[in-house]
Amino acid sequence: MSLLNPVLLPPKVKAYLSQGERFIKWDDETTIASPVILRVDPKGYYLYWTYQSKEMEFLDITSIRDTRFGRFAKLPKSQKLRDVFNMDFPDNNFLLKTLTVVSGPDMVDLTFHNFVSYKENVGKNWAEDVLALVKHPLTANASRLTFLDKILVKLKMQLNPEGKIPVKNFFQMFPADRKRVEAALSTCHLPKGKNDAINPEDFPESVYKSFLMSLCPRPEIDEIFTSYHAKAKPYMTKEHLTKFINQKQRDSRLNSLLFPPARPDQVQGLIDKYEPSGINIQRGQLSPEGMVWFLCGPENSVLAQDKLLLHHDMTQPLNHYFINSSHNTYLTGGQFSGLSSAEMYRQVLLAGCRCVELDCWKGKPTDEEPIITHGFTMTTDIYFKEAIEAIAESAFKTSPYPVILSFENHVDSPRQQAKMAEYCRTIFGDMLLTEPLEKFPLNPGVPLPSPEDLRGKILIKNKKNQFSSPAAPSKEPDGDAEGSGPPSAPVGEDTVLREAVWTGEEGAELEDEEVEEEEEEESGNLDEEEMKKMQSDEGTAGLEVTAYKEMSSLVNYIQPTKFISFEFSAQKNRSYVISSFTELKAYDLLSKASVQFVDYNKRQMSRIYPKGTRMDSSNYMPQMFWNAGCQMVALNFQTMDLPMQQNMALFEFNGQSGYLLKHEFMRRPDKQFNPFSVDRIDVVVATTLSITARP
Repeated sequence: MSLLNPVLLPPKVKAYLSQGERFIKWDDETTIASPVILRVDPKGYYLYWTYQSKEMEFLDITSIRDTRFGRFAKLPKSQKLRDVFNMDFPDNNFLLKTLTVVSGPDMVDLTFHNFVSYKENVGKNWAEDVLALVKHPLTANASRLTFLDKILVKLKMQLNPEGKIPVKNFFQMFPADRKRVEAALSTCHLPKGKNDAINPEDFPESVYKSFLMSLCPRPEIDEIFTSYHAKAKPYMTKEHLTKFINQKQRDSRLNSLLFPPARPDQVQGLIDKYEPSGINIQRGQLSPEGMVWFLCGPENSVLAQDKLLLHHDMTQPLNHYFINSSHNTYLTGGQFSGLSSAEMYRQVLLAGCRCVELDCWKGKPTDEEPIITHGFTMTTDIYFKEAIEAIAESAFKTSPYPVILSFENHVDSPRQQAKMAEYCRTIFGDMLLTEPLEKFPLNPGVPLPSPEDLRGKILIKNKKNQFSSPAAPSKEPDGDAEGSGPPSAPVGEDTVLREAVWTGEEGAELEDEEVEEEEEEESGNLDEEEMKKMQSDEGTAGLEVTAYKEMSSLVNYIQPTKFISFEFSAQKNRSYVISSFTELKAYDLLSKASVQFVDYNKRQMSRIYPKGTRMDSSNYMPQMFWNAGCQMVALNFQTMDLPMQQNMALFEFNGQSGYLLKHEFMRRPDKQFNPFSVDRIDVVVATTLSITARP
């Protein structure tokens, strides 16, 4: 049982969206441009457009992943379409009329629907207001009753030329068993022939519900009803329904002050809302059919609707939150072969991700443009600049809270690193955090700023230079990946002469960093066996190169370093230092020192990522590492397997902000928590949800 009075109301559709607007819909593949009228139904279920032939196309609002306008919208490539829109003429104002709607079942399989308005800035309004409907918490988390209502709305919109509902549409909408559909229509005294049609006036909501009751009988609900209603009576009284809610649905372990039991007046309100019979409502009685609709309503949502809204304290230090994180964000498929795409950065950010990964490599000598790819594999590459532009476009569309760019930097050219830094500065502009905040200096013992302090900011996670001489260039692994990786990146003498390595402000800390330096330098002298292990477990993460001046200067609160020990980290007490672990290394640490791992995460951040042998881009179960307080549990977003579904479900809460405040026993230094302990935790009521599938 969720809340008796749901706190979320359905989204409101602005009048102009329902009234519709004239657009031209174009397609580059067919080179066809067609006049259409674009609309949203009054309940906000569908975006649909009508052609001059009266043919209609529907797009479920829940399938929309993004809306774009202006320079971010798709532009025609074919000359035929460019001529139609006079795009090659100066002052054509085409960008002020564009609208692109992106839809798809996941983040990879996308369809782009392109429109051009007749008037300027119309596309901008549509893009913003349609996306607001898409992002409304109830759009993806509506009750079963809402999804059933969506079917009725669509049936009543798809009318034949005579203005009637074709019966064949019922068969298309409920395709599982045609005979059951025919029987249900007959029960409601409606025509059932495939060439028949139904007057919309003959199919109001009450008849539709009767049709559903006949089509999908619920004997298990009848059993519940029988066990709680007055004997030999075809109804449940208000008192019986109150007893059912308080004794059967409510968890008896809940605090009665914080979660008070249902009152008779509240229960009468439920009867008023769901009971189809007016006489029963007057008598305070609920019929079996009313019971079905009550159980389908938002009061019985699996989710607590109020938790979908932003409700956490966002002023705690950054490391006190779980952060929605992506691994090898640019990949659309497997880790060894397949396409890389800048679009993936848009999609994961739109899904609420707040930490994305960029594997950066030196570009070809012809243009010296840094690229992003999965090193020493057959995956394609994309330009670094293209990814940065995609991030800048979508960083704060879903959440206003900080975005972390996790760089795995293999660009051993000072010139190209400088180009990367310049792209970050110019494309991100004021969004890029280049200096620590005055209240949070980079000193031992000083906590990290909060998500609220960093609202609208982009943070760079990249090695911060602390060496006095250039590090050796990354070595290319021998043997098995020959010819499959990105261009090799040797540092020639002229490169070294062009720019000495910058020691920067951190130079004063060299003494404190000696142990880390030794660990980092050792990674450059790996024997063949260690190299193979690094490739299989860590991938190329252990082969990063020196950060030169320009990239170093962009790094502040997220400074990566090689993990040495929990004791060493506690001694240094630097909140801005972060270590990354493969799932195997993290599991090993968790198994041997679970309490210390939790304490480490109270002070600073950790990032977990999939082992290198997950070539199919499968994911590990993230819950184990959340239980240890690990903030960035990075997953492959292109694979919607069970772990990724769990991640998406968890971060649906707190306004899809990408930040979830950890429980206080994972934050307070005076509390000790062992994730493997079975001891009871204060103010946490543990429970198990079992789902029984109907045969």
